[in-house]
Amino acid sequence: MVTKYQIAGEIGEEWIKKAVICPRCSRGKLKILPKNFKCADMICDFCGFLGQVKSKRVKSKTERLNVVLGAAWKPQKERLDAGIYHSLFIVKLVKEKPVQIVMIPPDAQRKSGFFVPRKPLSKTARRAGWQGFVYDLRILKPGEVKILWEK
Repeated sequence: MVTKYQIAGEIGEEWIKKAVICPRCSRGKLKILPKNFKCADMICDFCGFLGQVKSKRVKSKTERLNVVLGAAWKPQKERLDAGIYHSLFIVKLVKEKPVQIVMIPPDAQRKSGFFVPRKPLSKTARRAGWQGFVYDLRILKPGEVKILWEK
């Protein structure tokens, strides 16, 4: 069964594909990677740029986002420990319609506290021990978030 979060994620990926050109080379189109590709959702068909997409429902495009749910902490932590950072695209949705796409480049993500691990799921949970994380956007300065598209 598809969740409302998965639907929002698919909407966000489709809008990135339609509205954003590659931030690295400005030549390629961003393509959606296969489901469950770890730590990346989009790839440039020209230069190989990788990006992660998160969609967030908001009341208005001016609403400030404090935190955005990430995914599994272990593969993300392994990449961070290896010094691998991908740009983060956040698609703000109002009533399932995109109103703004912002990008947080890798340099802004290197700040301590940007990636915040969540508490692991309890032993009685269906996915016992699984641990996620959140992106803490409160530590970013306004200039570190780039608006790529808005309606």
